[in-house]
Amino acid sequence: MSQEIITGLDIGSYAVRVATGQILPGNQDRIQIIGAIEVPSSGVRKGVVTDLEETISSISKALEQAERLTGFPIERVWVGISGSHILTQQSKGVIGVARNDGEIREEDVSRALEAARTIAMPTNYEILHVIPKCFVVDGQSGVKDPVGMHGIRLEVETLMIQGRSSHIKNLTKCVYRAGLHIEDLVFSILATAEAVATPKQKDLGVCVVNIGASTTSLVIFEEGDILHTSVLPMGSDHITSDLAIGLRTSIDVAEQIKIQETSVNLDKIQKKDEINLADFGAAEPEYVGRRFIGDIAHARVQEIFEEIDKELRKVERSGLLPAGILLTGAGSKLDGMIEVAKQTLRLPVTQGVAMGVTSLVERIQDPSMSTAIGLLVWGYQIQSMVGKTGHFSKLFSQMKRLDQMKGMFSSWFRSLKP
Repeated sequence: MSQEIITGLDIGSYAVRVATGQILPGNQDRIQIIGAIEVPSSGVRKGVVTDLEETISSISKALEQAERLTGFPIERVWVGISGSHILTQQSKGVIGVARNDGEIREEDVSRALEAARTIAMPTNYEILHVIPKCFVVDGQSGVKDPVGMHGIRLEVETLMIQGRSSHIKNLTKCVYRAGLHIEDLVFSILATAEAVATPKQKDLGVCVVNIGASTTSLVIFEEGDILHTSVLPMGSDHITSDLAIGLRTSIDVAEQIKIQETSVNLDKIQKKDEINLADFGAAEPEYVGRRFIGDIAHARVQEIFEEIDKELRKVERSGLLPAGILLTGAGSKLDGMIEVAKQTLRLPVTQGVAMGVTSLVERIQDPSMSTAIGLLVWGYQIQSMVGKTGHFSKLFSQMKRLDQMKGMFSSWFRSLKP
């Protein structure tokens, strides 16, 4: 394979992040990150496009910086999609194997997955992913790959991930109008997990939590399968808002205080420690105790982790994941987050950073870049497997969006390019 460029595009409420990787000849088991950039985002709130022109402008700025940094033109991207409109649903597909010898082939697996798609969906929703969890052959459950086995009844248990059509179309429109072709839309937290979680962690049981600006996304794995996903409508911007209200100051001053001085590990804060709001841009000098600031932030952070624990309880995994919690995202960098998470969730908690990639770019270790890098890794895995022969590649390719839907979007939005 010649030098090939793969790009992940993470369009968040706070920033647009682009990660570009290069597949080098003779090194097909790893991908090298050659560029990772971040620009402020406008026109997006809680993962949903609220202003088309501002979003297009933000994407264009990020694209321009990425091309300047890497020296390569970027034309195709793997795009992350998130937001509280994302829904997950369990589904089952059942077919009969009509072949005389009873051998299950690739087309039977495809038919079973297609049957799983025929479920009642909410109005104006579309399927993003159909993820096969396991197969059942003539009552034998727990089958991971049924191709080549013999049976007369094939069942598949899947996880359906759906998104609201209007939000999908708005996001897709912005990317196309920025002059890019979309390889696929990927549920962001799944891509994040590809970057920060190892196969062993997914097998033991792990929860990947991405704390963004306005939302917190999570995915729970066990025995290598996805148990549960959720997008919570709260993030690090809520901490900033609480500080602005509590300190009676502007959002900009509160944001700087959050980044530079706030710790939610209250045991580390001396009660007499103070800061001057004027040092962070306030109009007048005003001294505030760091413990008071920590109390405000701690209350919101604890609420976020309590909501995460509620999601764990939904699948009866509260305090019961051996590999614990992997915290990532820009919001996870707040001092003391890991300590509060351990106390609230009663699980081992570590900072999740991108693994399985090589780079001289220091930013790949920044938790805020995890999703962009995860999208890149997701694209690399899909392209690698599609390029191979065998049923595993075809089965894995079912996790992509429907080809028919992609073709419809491509033809419809191509006319919207300037």
